[in-house]
Amino acid sequence: MRPSIFLEITMDQKSAASGGASVPALRRAVAILDYLSDRSDDATAAQITRDLAMPKSTAHGLLQAMEEMGLLRRMPAGTYLVGARPLRWGANFLSRSDLVDAFKQYFATQSALSDLTITMTVLDGADVVYIACTNSAQPLGVTFRPGMRLPAPFTATGKALLATLEESEIDRILAPAFPAPLTRHSLRNLADLKRDLARQAARGFSIDDGETREGMICLGAPVFNHEGRAVAGLALSLTRSEASAGRMLDLGTRLTEAAGALSRKLGAA
Repeated sequence: MRPSIFLEITMDQKSAASGGASVPALRRAVAILDYLSDRSDDATAAQITRDLAMPKSTAHGLLQAMEEMGLLRRMPAGTYLVGARPLRWGANFLSRSDLVDAFKQYFATQSALSDLTITMTVLDGADVVYIACTNSAQPLGVTFRPGMRLPAPFTATGKALLATLEESEIDRILAPAFPAPLTRHSLRNLADLKRDLARQAARGFSIDDGETREGMICLGAPVFNHEGRAVAGLALSLTRSEASAGRMLDLGTRLTEAAGALSRKLGAA
């Protein structure tokens, strides 16, 4: 599991920064949901209390109330997972999303890439959030799912989206704290990222070569809306053993064509 931002920022600091200290219980509830969503496993009350720097009495009462409302699920061992109610909210949001609809409609009719894992993400600060996925039968060592978050500088979709921004905006997002590497292949700093984005511009698509998962390669391209603004990143994933130079070039071309088709569905010129 990647380090949580909540290990570095206390709840009091978050409330002060946002100016919304009048609703601390709501902010703490959202922090708990974010914390559990970022984890690959469940967490104990003690872990939640410690990592989010909450008073024990506050955390105990909040966890109990969230469980009663279906926001959390308490396991027999006493650990917590995200409950069913947020999943219903998420499903409702995704069902109304033009991006997700365009993704589903397009890939329902495309057989050329059906044997590959295809994902769509949106940029959220220094992360990308996955909003649509079709996982192939080929094992990659990771299963993508809507709601999953990964550091943007290491992912193919994140690089594709960052490349559409002004350099000053990239600096604003990443200069304060570049993400910790996920693998030995992950980019190490902002200068490395900018060099990678320059290579991407010359190539025509982005590449995550083992930066999020060793042995996995992802290719990425941006999707634009009717305003010409990049609103999502599209990626395909395959194993390192499948990725010959010739196949990478062919798949990169097919991916950029798919991203272009989705952009036109969203009204891009």
